[in-house]
Amino acid sequence: MASISRNVEYRGVIYIKLDVMMSKGIIGKKLGMTQVFAEDGSAVGVTAIEVEPSIVIQVKTKDKDGYDAIQVGYGRMKQKNVTKPLQGHFNKANKGFFRVLKEFPVKDNQYEAGQEITSEIFQSGDFVDVVGTSKGKGFQGVMKRHGFGGGRATHGSMFHRAPGSIGASADPSRVFKGTKMGGQMGNVRKTVQNLQIWQVRPERNLLLLKGSIPGGKNGYVIIKQARKKSA
Repeated sequence: MASISRNVEYRGVIYIKLDVMMSKGIIGKKLGMTQVFAEDGSAVGVTAIEVEPSIVIQVKTKDKDGYDAIQVGYGRMKQKNVTKPLQGHFNKANKGFFRVLKEFPVKDNQYEAGQEITSEIFQSGDFVDVVGTSKGKGFQGVMKRHGFGGGRATHGSMFHRAPGSIGASADPSRVFKGTKMGGQMGNVRKTVQNLQIWQVRPERNLLLLKGSIPGGKNGYVIIKQARKKSA
């Protein structure tokens, strides 16, 4: 398997690399949450994801590149906002220019450059894993970041939201790695597993997933076949 790497933005294009050998996957954009009604009348919270057709930009083979994979483009851009080297890369597929490039490892490479991948690869009831970037919260203290209880709120306490002791002075005379402290919160890659597809609406390029997914509105996400659960 390939290794996970962080999302990298280079010259206006976001590159994403995934480590999972998979058979089905697509890129989407989170539109927000809403609710739908089940047959028994109960309300179900769902996340709406826009999944316009993704375009295969490049096909990688084991003979040439050392592994089998496809590079997929999503989110169209104007040509003036794309560098000339990337324009040459996109022109090989001759399907336009894209903001997000995502590499999907594949087992049986039956794709070709310029081919479209649509939401119809999934069906209602399928289980998927969704990868996204969580909302950034900036620097936060231990109560918000780690759920510490804090001290008394009474007047004169002088210990309200502080972390408390982080280690002894004589022995071990240091702060252990991994000690829960204040710091940057959010804006990290998160994966939510085993979400069920409530509905596929190919005519509107929409997927409705039961439950919530990481990130804010208009954030790019990866929807892939669930590793641990099947319909």
